[in-house]
Amino acid sequence: MTANSPVPDYRFGRFELQPAAQRLLVDGKVATLGPRAFDVLVALAERAGQLVSKAELLDLAWPGLVVEENNLQVQVSALRKILGPDAIATIPGRGYRFTPQLEPADLPPPSAAQAKPPALAVADAPTIAVLPFINISEDPANEYFADGLSEELLDVLSKIRGLRVTSRTSAFSFKGAKVDIPTVAQKLNVANILEGSVRKSGSRVRITAQLVQVATDSHLWSQTYDRELEDIFAVQDDIAHSVVKELRAALLGERPGAPGSAHLAAEVQAAVKGRSRNAEAYRHFMQGSFFQNLHNEAGMTKAIANFRRALDVDPEYAAAWASLSTCYLFQGANGWAPFAEGAERARDAAKRALELEPDLAAGHSALCNVHRYYDWDWKAAEASIECALRLAPDDSQLIVRAASLMLNLGRHDEAAALAARALALDPLSADAHIASGWVHGVAGRLAESEAACRKALELSPQHAKLRSYLSDLHLRQGRPDDALQEAEREVDESFRLQGIALAELARGHAAESDAALRELIATHGDAAAYQIAWVYARRGEAERAFEWLERAYRQRDAGLTSMKIDHLMRNLHDDPRWQRLLERMHLAD
Repeated sequence: MTANSPVPDYRFGRFELQPAAQRLLVDGKVATLGPRAFDVLVALAERAGQLVSKAELLDLAWPGLVVEENNLQVQVSALRKILGPDAIATIPGRGYRFTPQLEPADLPPPSAAQAKPPALAVADAPTIAVLPFINISEDPANEYFADGLSEELLDVLSKIRGLRVTSRTSAFSFKGAKVDIPTVAQKLNVANILEGSVRKSGSRVRITAQLVQVATDSHLWSQTYDRELEDIFAVQDDIAHSVVKELRAALLGERPGAPGSAHLAAEVQAAVKGRSRNAEAYRHFMQGSFFQNLHNEAGMTKAIANFRRALDVDPEYAAAWASLSTCYLFQGANGWAPFAEGAERARDAAKRALELEPDLAAGHSALCNVHRYYDWDWKAAEASIECALRLAPDDSQLIVRAASLMLNLGRHDEAAALAARALALDPLSADAHIASGWVHGVAGRLAESEAACRKALELSPQHAKLRSYLSDLHLRQGRPDDALQEAEREVDESFRLQGIALAELARGHAAESDAALRELIATHGDAAAYQIAWVYARRGEAERAFEWLERAYRQRDAGLTSMKIDHLMRNLHDDPRWQRLLERMHLAD
């Protein structure tokens, strides 16, 4: 297998893998590695970042040979002794995943005399947070432009090799807060901060940016740009280039003319794939992103309008197509628009994004949403999210979506590993803490689940559906009064009514429970069929529960995606109709 392997030579950290030569180099020296272990390494590297089952790995490494599974474990153990214990992750009961990020070996290697490790050594990678740039324009409405500039820089820097960049959700949690730089750096666990300000007036912009090294309280770099709006792309690329150059110089001692520096411009250009070069389209895109991040019905409507305007100006704006797809799907799944229509629009937009830019992680993520919430095509959904994660392995939002998908499929161990990784990358993300709460809740660790959700509430007090989830946790803990208090504070009306109906039922207040259920049916019957089925299932009214589950199926209610792990439906599990519905949802074991 290895002699004709399609895998090219790759570097990762201190290592270089040379399949054709059947060699593994460590700091330039040949490692002592048996042929069977080498075969396993190449097979895993060929599928870096993917789950490889034990049976598949045996077939890939030693095709046609009968090899006992314990031999595979021996070879994996031997590889871990050389590569480190975390290089090959075990997914309990399923297989292995090769975790290092591979890089083509034809990039110039670091100098042999260089005392510090290469940029790919994750533990020593430069760490940076991009704080929201401050809008100092006379018009407060230009806040979207400052936010958009910050997000764009964050996105570009996160795609540069050898950098660890704090996610948007964590960095933006400090927006408007009066917190000093050392405190921000400590909370975000970074050594460097990029901050700045934006003044926009008509077609003119003034952008001031500065890179702060926290430990020395010194400015590694700063610059002020006075430009026309048409030059915004050159400004962004220059800031990204300068930041990376200074960080590599500070950490690795790279000089401007050193080998590797010549690749930086190309890296920045590769990182901006999918971006428009039209200033007007970009302005509409930033406005759309601003409203999309509000995560409410009015914001989603405005976001769609702005993404459409961006595409009217630049029909080949791949990132705008991907964002438009996400908005269409989100709008339909929440009952703010007809779901079937929204899902097909989302599919078309995601496909258009990938036609224009096949390596756009956001495009693959958007297509995953359609496969998961509308098609119920779980294999296609998993393939799409895995592709997105290969392109953006440190995107915490993608990792949270992958964790949620694994939970839907009942693959708890994988979901737990993904949720933990999302938290490690993005400790101030409400969504990452919610994912952790789901994982603990499914496992029955109710106290841990509550703690994670409380942390999420600290970070995002108005997060929809979160208090409803806490209400359900309290019911499982035997605390119906607390459950009612949480349900009454839920910001999403349909989940508030459903939570009240369940809490009052547990409190023995049948009339109040009935009233809340009637209101839920009257006001949200077209979009909350699965939630209504929840209430009937808990009341032991199986016939009514299945009536509403059938309605949910016809409406392609997004709630059905979680039915395999949904404890609220346990009263229905012994009914043959439950198994048949699982089969129709392609969720049966």
